[in-house]
Amino acid sequence: MKTLVNFFPDLFQAEVEETLKRIQSHKGVIGTMVVNAEGIPIRTTLDNSTTVQYAGLLHQLTMKAKSTVRDIDPQNDLTFLRIRSKKHEIMVAPDKEYLLIVIQNPCE
Repeated sequence: MKTLVNFFPDLFQAEVEETLKRIQSHKGVIGTMVVNAEGIPIRTTLDNSTTVQYAGLLHQLTMKAKSTVRDIDPQNDLTFLRIRSKKHEIMVAPDKEYLLIVIQNPCE
């Protein structure tokens, strides 16, 4: 697990690491990353160029999806975003301060 920046408080560090390891160990998972509210990756299991590409694009897409959900119903919030293509399935769990992104092989 590459740490790009240490944004997690020490109290949550072990819990975050354990959760990311558990997700990464699932069959078919290619990589995981945590992105902050500005779209900057702070944790990743992917190489640098892939991380930067996915983090930037998925941050933009998630912000647009959040906005769209709010435009449709101002009382509603985006809780999960799932994108499936021929090659990958991308799952994004947005929170106030972070995005958890998981990329997996859809065939497994």
